[in-house]
Amino acid sequence: MAKRDYYTTLGVNRDATEEDLKKSYRKLAMKHHPDRNPDDKGAEAKFKEAKEAYEILTDPRKRAAYDQFGHAGVDQSAGGRAGPEGFGGFADAFGDIFGEIFGQQGRASRGSGAYRGADLRYNLELSLEDAARGAEVKIRIPTMEGCETCHGTGAKPGTEPKTCPTCHGHGEVRVSQGFFSIQQTCPNCHGRGKVVADPCAACHGAGRTKKHKTLSVKIPPGVDQDDRIRLTGEGEAGLNGGPSGDLYVVVNLKQHAVFQREGADLHCEMPISFATAALGGELEIPTLDGQATIKIPPETQTGQTFRLRNKGIRPVRGSAQGDLYCHVAVETPVKLTTRQKELLRELEALNQEDPGRHDPRAKGWFEKVKEFFGD
Repeated sequence: MAKRDYYTTLGVNRDATEEDLKKSYRKLAMKHHPDRNPDDKGAEAKFKEAKEAYEILTDPRKRAAYDQFGHAGVDQSAGGRAGPEGFGGFADAFGDIFGEIFGQQGRASRGSGAYRGADLRYNLELSLEDAARGAEVKIRIPTMEGCETCHGTGAKPGTEPKTCPTCHGHGEVRVSQGFFSIQQTCPNCHGRGKVVADPCAACHGAGRTKKHKTLSVKIPPGVDQDDRIRLTGEGEAGLNGGPSGDLYVVVNLKQHAVFQREGADLHCEMPISFATAALGGELEIPTLDGQATIKIPPETQTGQTFRLRNKGIRPVRGSAQGDLYCHVAVETPVKLTTRQKELLRELEALNQEDPGRHDPRAKGWFEKVKEFFGD
């Protein structure tokens, strides 16, 4: 059977980067791995096919030859052969793929025992004004920091961790899985390469202790809901000299009493009286920069929108400032006096003398209703 195109096998374009090739191969290897499909010969064949394609395309010289001459341009045995390393150094090529297949988590660098600290998330509530203008806020977060007593070693002061007798300091052990020989994190030292015989009393051998710290966070102007601010190295401390994780401050906007935000724009509902809507007038409205005046034309209807340019928010990414949209809501009078009711009845009677002129929307609506019912 003719071999499939290597790019087609991996499901990538011909200009795929090495990272693209790796991601695609890892996905296929996880799916068709023989240990996950022990009775499926077809899966094993697909696994080998994907492995061969990956090894050819990640070798610059072989990839160039393949791109020019196809399968004829590469050695037919270039895909490797099965052996103690598992299909031509499979484990070395993909590092932690076995950890994903067999459930390993948080693998350290081989032999170093050093682990990067965990990233942390902090949900920060901000007012609309602070989000628009920027601010500097103090936050207090719980975190794991290196133990000051043992300086992160986990061993009692005056003692030192010893080389793990199981992995001899490598942090990994080789385990046979059928015809594969794979590497896994050492179950004795959990990848550290060292064991603590006499643990530190302050951290109980963990090398880290739980503390709280206060940080100052600068909020750039224009941040929006769910925007993230990254504080490098402010996450949990690493293990055995590993780097600290990062802290992600996630913005959560508080509900505002007047405005609703949509991207760079602001919206507000503007209640006006029946008389102002009918006769027109001026109305003072708030903005983030102070007061503004809107002229209400006569015969304004509910739902009409007035736009104030550049009265919104300048987003953190981009230079165009948003607008403020004021949506009119004509307010129906309540708790009317007897005299007010008399005046409204008089007005309604006058309107009914020529409804098409004074209530055009109502007249048109009723005509549509009559047409709908066939009257």
